[in-house]
Amino acid sequence: MISTLLIVVVILAIAFDYINGFHDAANSIATIVSTKVLTPFMAVLWAALFNFAAYFYFTDHKVANTIAKTVLEEYITLEVIFAGLVAAISWNLFTWYYGIPSSSSHTLIGGFAGSGMAYAWITGANPFLAVNQSAILKTVSFIVLAPVLGMLISIIITLIIMNLAKRARPAVAEKWFKICQLISSAALSFAHGGNDAQKVMGIIATALIAEQVIPNFEAMPAWVPLSCYIAIAAGTMSGGWKIVKTMGTKITKVTPLEGVAAETAGAVTLGVTEHFGIPASTTHTITGSIIGVGVVKRVSAVRWGVTISLLWAWILTIPVSAVLGGLSLAVIHFIL
Repeated sequence: MISTLLIVVVILAIAFDYINGFHDAANSIATIVSTKVLTPFMAVLWAALFNFAAYFYFTDHKVANTIAKTVLEEYITLEVIFAGLVAAISWNLFTWYYGIPSSSSHTLIGGFAGSGMAYAWITGANPFLAVNQSAILKTVSFIVLAPVLGMLISIIITLIIMNLAKRARPAVAEKWFKICQLISSAALSFAHGGNDAQKVMGIIATALIAEQVIPNFEAMPAWVPLSCYIAIAAGTMSGGWKIVKTMGTKITKVTPLEGVAAETAGAVTLGVTEHFGIPASTTHTITGSIIGVGVVKRVSAVRWGVTISLLWAWILTIPVSAVLGGLSLAVIHFIL
């Protein structure tokens, strides 16, 4: 029989996916809005459409499998998953309220890991043995690698485009860059949906396994990925305007040419990480890509003070979420 807590956990996970959508909407639409290629309303519709379209392509669910293995099976209970989701939602809403583009992926991983470690400590086990250290290390390494890859790829793409378009008339080039930005923005939204929706799929599948509703990850029912893609697309349609301002204007001024380069670089990086099952941050990736196009103009074109503030948010997200997850689990444990 399905327990009430399992239903609550599934609803909470889908709610987190929705929040992930509007929290991370800025990643997909910031550059296309700041360059005025689309209005904010049309931009979120465009992004949401391709968020959901990823459902039909990303069927291997490698990222979801990685998330599911964050905490070792013997330390996973519904209470652990519930506490991790409470922590992740709390940090996401806090950073969204203050317009900080933190990683929804990392807060989910941090919250889940923290609650698992707290459960191990409460039951008398070594907390550090409760988590899959290789999975955590892989995720943490991409706090650095994802934005660096995004930056390098965006620099290369920008230089290639500038070289190809150097003889074109500015007005004609501008027109084509705006058309291309529709494509690159769609590609980024597609990759964002495929990468981020899977993280909640992994959490829901873990809850179903913990309650013995399904025997293993491979038996995940079809409604799980479908509901996750619908939730993230719906969240994206809700926007995230405070973070759009940070991503689209505060890091560096972005032209349609640079928007194409940044979005394409972000899509390529996320596609590569999804292929290898790495839960990389869309936020970190596109931020690095935007920095890359700014650096091509000149180093001083990037507002480094803003990027340093973002870096602190990136560094703090996993440990803060882990602490919140641990505290949430402790409260739940003593109440129940």
